[in-house]
Parts: sequence; structure tokens; C-alpha cells
Amino acid sequence: MTVRWTVPSAAQALIDAENRREELDRFSKVWPELDLEIAYQVQDKTLAIRQMRGEHICGIKLGLTSKAKQERMGVRSPLTAWLTDAMALPQDTPVVLGDMIHPRVEPEIVFILDSAVEAPGATAATALAAVRSVHAGIEVIDSRFRNFDFRLGDVVADNASSGRLVTGALGIPPSALDLAVEPCVLHVNGEIVHTATGAAVQGHPAEALALAANALAERGIALQPGWLVYTGGLTDAVELHAGDHVVAEFGRLGSVTLTAA
Repeated sequence: MTVRWTVPSAAQALIDAENRREELDRFSKVWPELDLEIAYQVQDKTLAIRQMRGEHICGIKLGLTSKAKQERMGVRSPLTAWLTDAMALPQDTPVVLGDMIHPRVEPEIVFILDSAVEAPGATAATALAAVRSVHAGIEVIDSRFRNFDFRLGDVVADNASSGRLVTGALGIPPSALDLAVEPCVLHVNGEIVHTATGAAVQGHPAEALALAANALAERGIALQPGWLVYTGGLTDAVELHAGDHVVAEFGRLGSVTLTAA
């Protein structure tokens, strides 16, 4: 029997899959109408379910921020998704793999906002002016779809494969940084697995911030003071296994670590 998905049923299925640690077949196999507009409706519905169980918005994340990933998925700009306090791991707290389906890690540059970003019409310069501090970060992504197999509408509905996040304690004013050339080296168990610079994110992370602010403004959403903004993976994501020790080593931003329990 073919499942006939709706916005509420798809949102609930994603939440149930996360709670039960069970994979789903991607919606787009049987839901050809799943375009970006519907996908964001599903995403917002999953957020509403999270809020009903006591979670609070703490920011947003961007996905598909590299040109190569955008070309593979057939889009011209990043996608956005919600971050809640339940996703944030305190420093030195291991990520419990039993709470996830098939986690992967990627290093990110993180903004903490000092003021709302004026949008639409935000530019990299005006968006960066709203940033209080810049941090190193590691995001643990975890698709609810079987074998990480999804199309654009699926991944947007799935809150851009949100999972867990760790934000470095060191915060530096953006005026003191050249974020386009800020280096990052990703170590897993002492081995270097990827290197990148901030330019891997739309040429400059502030460009990603401006794109996010403008895209959200079209949906009537404004980036708020105090919010975290995870600007997108600087490197390809790396599978996370029990016992792994991950270090994202930046230049001026210092390092952030994550251990898999």
C-alpha cells in the first residue's frame, strides 16, 4: 500500500523516526509534489512538535553552502533549518551514538548574533555587523532517511539532517578576523581527514549569513539577537563511530572537540 504523505503526517513520521532511531524511505519516492514550499512547511511543523515537548529555538543552521553540493542538488543558494536547545551539547559532553541513526560530523564556523539581521536586503557587510562573536563549531548531522538517500525536498523537510552541535567557548569579534582565510583542520582519532578555509562557505561565511537572513525574511522570519548561526560544513561530513575523538582545529578561533560514546 502506497503511503500518501501530508505535511502533518510527514512531520510526525520524521519525529517518530528520530525518537525510535529508525530509518524512513525518502518521501520523494511517493510524494512527487514535495517541492521546497511544502518541504519548509514540514520542517516548520516538526519545529512546532519540538516546541510542544519543551524545546526552544536557539538559532538556525545552513545546509548546502558549498557550490559543489548546490550543483549536485540542483539549487543556487543554501537551505536553512532550525536549531533547538535540545540539539546543543555542552563542552566535553560525549555524543551518545545510541541516540542517533547514522551520525556524521563536519566542522563549521559559528556566529552568535548581537542584534537582529535587517532583511530582506541583507548583505555580507550588514549581516556581519549584527554578529557579536565568531566561534569554532562541530555539527553532528543525522538524516532520518535510509542510507542518507534523499532529494532536496526530503532533506529540507528533515530539518537539513539536524542532530547535535558543539560550540567552542572562545568567541572573537568578527572585526578581528579574516574569515575567508580562517583555516580549519579536521582530525579524527589523531589523523587529519580534511582541511579547508572559511571561503568554503559561499566564499565567505558572512555571505551565507546574508543569504539565510534574506531567505528567512521571505517566510516572515527574522534572525534574532542571541541566536546561533551554524554557517555550513567547511568539509565533507565524516562518519562517526563509537570511541571516535574528533577535533576541529581552527586558526584564530581555536579548537573544538567531540567524543563519541
